[in-house]
Amino acid sequence: MVSGDLLREARLRAGLTQAELAQRVASARSQISRYERGDVLPSLETLRRLLRACGLELGFRIYNADLEDHDASMIAQALLLTPEERVDRAVRAVRHIYE
Repeated sequence: MVSGDLLREARLRAGLTQAELAQRVASARSQISRYERGDVLPSLETLRRLLRACGLELGFRIYNADLEDHDASMIAQALLLTPEERVDRAVRAVRHIYE
């Protein structure tokens, strides 16, 4: 239930209630709850949209359905950053590519 845990953590770090997140993505609060509990598995695009509403970007690579320790570490590190810090990190990475 990686997606449910990830969504809940992102929502809490963004300081949002389930109702507030639901309002941001034009969904029902009960649907957010079902995702977080693992009752329903959101599509990758839905998960991406929900995380963006929390100020996170689903930017790690997914090669298969198994969560590798490396991916869990990347998620944990991203969740420690504020949205501003994540944007700053992304901008610096892009600048580095083109320098």
